[in-house]
Amino acid sequence: MTGVWALAALWLGLALIASLLSIWLRVSTALSEIIVGTIAQLLIGAAIGAAILGTDESWVRMLSGTGAIVLTFLAGAELDPEVFRRKWKEATAVGLVGFFFPFFGCAAAAYFVLGWQASPSWLAGVALSTTSVAVVYAVMLEFGLNKTEYGKTVLAACFINDLFTVLALGLIFAPFTIKTLIFAGAAIVIFAVLPWLTPRFFKLYGNRPSELETKFLLLCLFGMGALAAWADSEAVLPAYIIGMVLAGTVGKDHALIRRLRTLTFGFLTPFYFIRAGSFVSIPALIAAPFAFLLLLLTKMVTKFVGVYPVTKAYKSPQQEAMYTTLLMSTGLTFGTISSLYGLSHHIIDEGQYSILVAGVIGSAVVPTLIANAFFLPRHLLPQPAGDDEARAIAEFEDEPAAAAKQPEPTQSI
Repeated sequence: MTGVWALAALWLGLALIASLLSIWLRVSTALSEIIVGTIAQLLIGAAIGAAILGTDESWVRMLSGTGAIVLTFLAGAELDPEVFRRKWKEATAVGLVGFFFPFFGCAAAAYFVLGWQASPSWLAGVALSTTSVAVVYAVMLEFGLNKTEYGKTVLAACFINDLFTVLALGLIFAPFTIKTLIFAGAAIVIFAVLPWLTPRFFKLYGNRPSELETKFLLLCLFGMGALAAWADSEAVLPAYIIGMVLAGTVGKDHALIRRLRTLTFGFLTPFYFIRAGSFVSIPALIAAPFAFLLLLLTKMVTKFVGVYPVTKAYKSPQQEAMYTTLLMSTGLTFGTISSLYGLSHHIIDEGQYSILVAGVIGSAVVPTLIANAFFLPRHLLPQPAGDDEARAIAEFEDEPAAAAKQPEPTQSI
């Protein structure tokens, strides 16, 4: 066990360094963790050995996967059903163009410019069509935009985008079998039952030191994740939908959400983001910089061409339109999952995999840095004040006054 504890200390040390860098550089913690993972793999791997970070250790993969699942669930729980009902047209339009434009654009760039075969090119289109719910939600949460109607609408658009990405991966590459039907049928039943069962179960047995609520939610997430993996789907997709269907119950329990955030951001997501950054092979990028830059720029340009006009069509102000477009240009979770799927199923080779993963992770870093540096909608950020601090303390202590919610101004994406 000595090696396990030492490796865990190394990872949490890297997470602490990333947190300090995010404070000093005023960037998102998720981005600093990705960058720290990339640099750590390069420096530590060169000095001691590539395997020293233990990214393929089963417990590291498990914590990383759990971080992605719970983070995606929390993002889904942030979706306000009332906001989604009012803004579903905008969210759907942004999500659809955010998928289709880079899907066809990146596939065409890989096929006609890089000379890849048809199957690897389509996989490149799938991997680079994504929008990272994990990165967008982490950024929203860090700036407090997750509480605004604007932030909730952007998160809804991210879900629509990634839903079509998963469908495209399944329809083009994954076999449609009886397992798929079983998964779909079970998911429909569970998603219908959970909004009815969860509040009643929590009312009877919740609010105890045993943290029954957290155990119940993790059981649902892991169970549906296992069923999704068995059906050749992805565990993060049902996690997001579970978060959505429970947004009206769990999403309004401020104390429970606060505890889940502490678990997720304090312990789980550093393993996910640092591990994602460690996948970037800088030597491979140096050897083939044109392919990496081409795919990264193609994704960003096609996202801009698709998303920006739609946000303006819905009368979004310039600052918010650019910020939405750049956040929709990010990619991480589904992009790396799609790339790894292609490698494990021999659709792409290791060189193509390195280029795709680098492009995916580059799209998590570059657009977000530009967005936060130049287009952050500061007028939507919550203003620090004594009343806000008192309200946060009241929510944490689960006082009745914390349940009162102020109406939010309508914002367009």
